[in-house]
Amino acid sequence: MTIEEINQKVIEKSEIIDQLNAEISKVVVGQQYMLKRILIGLLADGHILLEGVPGLAKTLAISTVSKTINSTFKRIQFTPDLLPADLIGTLIYNQKTAEFFAKKGPLFANFILADEINRAPAKVQSALLEAMQERQVTISDKTHKLPKPFLVMATQNPLEQEGTYPLPEAQVDRFMLKIIIDYPSREEEKLILDRMIRDDEIMVNKILHPDDIIEMREIIKDIYIEEKVKEYILDLVFATRNPEKFENLKDMKDLIECGASPRATIYLARAAKAHAFLDHRGYVTPDDIKAIGKEILRHRIILTYEAEAEQISQEDIVNRLFDEIEVP
Repeated sequence: MTIEEINQKVIEKSEIIDQLNAEISKVVVGQQYMLKRILIGLLADGHILLEGVPGLAKTLAISTVSKTINSTFKRIQFTPDLLPADLIGTLIYNQKTAEFFAKKGPLFANFILADEINRAPAKVQSALLEAMQERQVTISDKTHKLPKPFLVMATQNPLEQEGTYPLPEAQVDRFMLKIIIDYPSREEEKLILDRMIRDDEIMVNKILHPDDIIEMREIIKDIYIEEKVKEYILDLVFATRNPEKFENLKDMKDLIECGASPRATIYLARAAKAHAFLDHRGYVTPDDIKAIGKEILRHRIILTYEAEAEQISQEDIVNRLFDEIEVP
């Protein structure tokens, strides 16, 4: 398939995304940065972690996106007393048949909102690991496949808030994107104020079917990435592991304890393709990588004590990478 043919398919199929955005905008004011990245996660088949202080429409955005899709949606409120069985389900004894049967938990849905995921302890968070990576759940000795598509969208409050637990590195790495949510602008907040004073119920139409999402994902797989862009992705990821091999980044060697995994390389390419699709293009440019790269890399870099002592954050490191590494 030529680039022109791919481009034409992308243009034809991506028009429905404009309708989707119009429906979501009926409810969610502003936050276009967050909404675009939620759609990237949806189209690139990658789980999403949203971080921000309470009240920034994280939950509203996720639930609104799910309402525009004709699929099953479950919201799970994470609390300190939650148990793994509350997520995946458990075995129930049937007295009539004298047999155990699996009572499936709320994870058996297309879209999962894991609300305030860092308020539950590690044993509950780890119950999500198999579901997120393998798209399956094991109850006792039987494995159950999860529906397609399956996407976990989790929200968390910043760790300095009371009553939170840090997420295990293994779980954080399974999130394709970590999105940092900021406050709305003054104009957007005025619009929120006007809308919420009335508090009218706003209905949204269902625009997508799960089959549409799977079809779009297949088209996105064919989006073209030039070799130079692939090398740019590799440079970004390898600079997190061996910054001393890059002339302008040698001083970062003592700041990074552990760099990004190969999962970051895969996710950068997939998310960049989805970003190009949302921009109605059948090919990836370096600007796609730069647009989505911070969300892919920021939660995959573990800092040294030296970096923490100097109050250098993952965000600072990632910004340096994009400033210093040559763009093709």
